[in-house]
Amino acid sequence: MTANSGDYLAANRVRMGRPGVAGHGRDRFGLTGTSQAFDPRTVAIRPDLADIAVAGTHFAPHYAAPMMMSGVLPAAAMRASPSLDAEQTSELLFGEGFALLDLTGGWAWGYSLADHYVGYLAAEALGAPIAPTHRVAMIEAMLHSAPDAASGGPAVLPRGALVMGEAQGEWLKTAHGYLPLAALVEAGRAEDDPAAMAESMAGTPYLWGGRTANGIDCSGLVQLAWASAGIRLPRDSDLQLAALGADKDVAPADLARGDLVFFPGHVGIMADPGTLIHASRRWMEVRTEPLADVVARFAEEGHQPPVSGMKRLR
Repeated sequence: MTANSGDYLAANRVRMGRPGVAGHGRDRFGLTGTSQAFDPRTVAIRPDLADIAVAGTHFAPHYAAPMMMSGVLPAAAMRASPSLDAEQTSELLFGEGFALLDLTGGWAWGYSLADHYVGYLAAEALGAPIAPTHRVAMIEAMLHSAPDAASGGPAVLPRGALVMGEAQGEWLKTAHGYLPLAALVEAGRAEDDPAAMAESMAGTPYLWGGRTANGIDCSGLVQLAWASAGIRLPRDSDLQLAALGADKDVAPADLARGDLVFFPGHVGIMADPGTLIHASRRWMEVRTEPLADVVARFAEEGHQPPVSGMKRLR
């Protein structure tokens, strides 16, 4: 964090006047109309504060203009509340953007720029924003202290991490150290086969809110796979399904590699017309298994219908 980040937030926080009554000061204004319902996972509103971007549709005592930051830890837990004991809801990867709205007691509140997911991060997880030049394409990439494979490294970055640097021979020099170019792709490059990325994560432990090889959940796996193909998806499976309209529907008989299959509270990606790759809470790992077996389990658990949707992204 920059030393004056708290001052920035204070200067950009706006107090709201009484609904329907215009304020008389430069920092006050009035709102009219009915506040709309919202999903707190993707709309940054707390009882005391909201993102200024929603001021036209949602009431809050104060609004804040976000301060753009980037992740500086390999992967930082995003939590539902400002406590180490709070539920982990997602992770911010190294280099990913974060819109900071409040900084209190060592906790940063805001949302990830990759998927607009709202949560709390330890303040130490954030630093100055970057303009990424490359993305980690391997499951993990060692950040070295020198352009030498034998050198030690300050960190191991996960797949999907974003970095900014200058190529020097077979290495990328960054402000944090050196990365082998063989482990990277250009930031804007789209992979052709997102299912291959998901398959490479086989055996990864299941972790609620996880997005790395240290632990991942079902929607995190799907999100990471399709991000490698240049398509951004929301964070949670129900949000992903809602974001993919009827024009993305695919019939069961037409399922193909890369298609997504949604279940109540779950999602996976097809390896072939009859095989699903998914991060399974039942098996507590990323596993490939027959789609029919997964459908049957959801039916046995009383879910009718057991499948919520089938989607083809491209």
